[in-house]
Amino acid sequence: MKVADLPDRIRGLKREKNAVILAHNYQLPEVQDVADFVGDSLGLSLEARKTEADLIVFCGVHFMAETAKILNPARKVLMPDPQAGCPMADMINGAQLAEMKQRHPQAKVVCYINSTAEVKALSDLCCTSGNALEVVASLGKEEVLFVPDQYLGSWVEEKLGRRMILWSGYCNIHVRITPEALLEARREHPQALAMAHPECPPAVRNLADYVASTSQMVTFPETVSAREFIVATESGILHQLGKKYPDRRFYPAEKRSICPNMKKTSLEKVLWCLEDEKTEILVEDSVARQAGVCIRRMLELRK
Repeated sequence: MKVADLPDRIRGLKREKNAVILAHNYQLPEVQDVADFVGDSLGLSLEARKTEADLIVFCGVHFMAETAKILNPARKVLMPDPQAGCPMADMINGAQLAEMKQRHPQAKVVCYINSTAEVKALSDLCCTSGNALEVVASLGKEEVLFVPDQYLGSWVEEKLGRRMILWSGYCNIHVRITPEALLEARREHPQALAMAHPECPPAVRNLADYVASTSQMVTFPETVSAREFIVATESGILHQLGKKYPDRRFYPAEKRSICPNMKKTSLEKVLWCLEDEKTEILVEDSVARQAGVCIRRMLELRK
């Protein structure tokens, strides 16, 4: 089959099997283009929750497909490349979190959605970069243990003016974006506004004009008159930004900000998983039930 024929074949199989394709903003452009929905972790979680499709094809990394399965236990969740993991999510496991909970028995555990199902199962609430402030604020003055991203956690601390117990995890793509890289991008594009993801270290966030999740980055340009933007996050989002705002210009803060795991999914793999349905994501029932409570508590805050 010719590469040019892949999108049509994928769309045909999707209709035939009543499948929905969900793709993260960091996926390859051609994968984003065949998806029914492209978004960040929160948006994809909500889409997975409300879909009536028989099959969910999740183009992202493993914890995202796990989340879709937890929210849709009766549906088959496929992942084109099950080996696409998240190094940040792997920086804490259930045993490590259990030990931290013993050391801080009064603390409420808030886990970033970039965590495994077993970590979610041991947490009180889940959050994304788009709603972390809302989730932590909902806990009032209670002691909070925040896992696994120390930089998202430190941003929440700054914005809410409170201290939390932070796990020392991080995104290895966002820490690659340095203050020097952002300053160089500003020198090259002096008219551009800089947007930074809260997973970036504080020194980078402090140089940005706007700190936001990927979904917030996608809507921010329509609220300002600027025509150029520097984007401090994984470079895959530039495709969505370019499609939505063809009259504006977007530049990566760091040209090497490419997540190899997010780029493991190809059109060929999307087609193969629809054809064979062999790349199914499963979550142990007891873990799924406990993790589901954590995720649904987050979703309830949006009502």
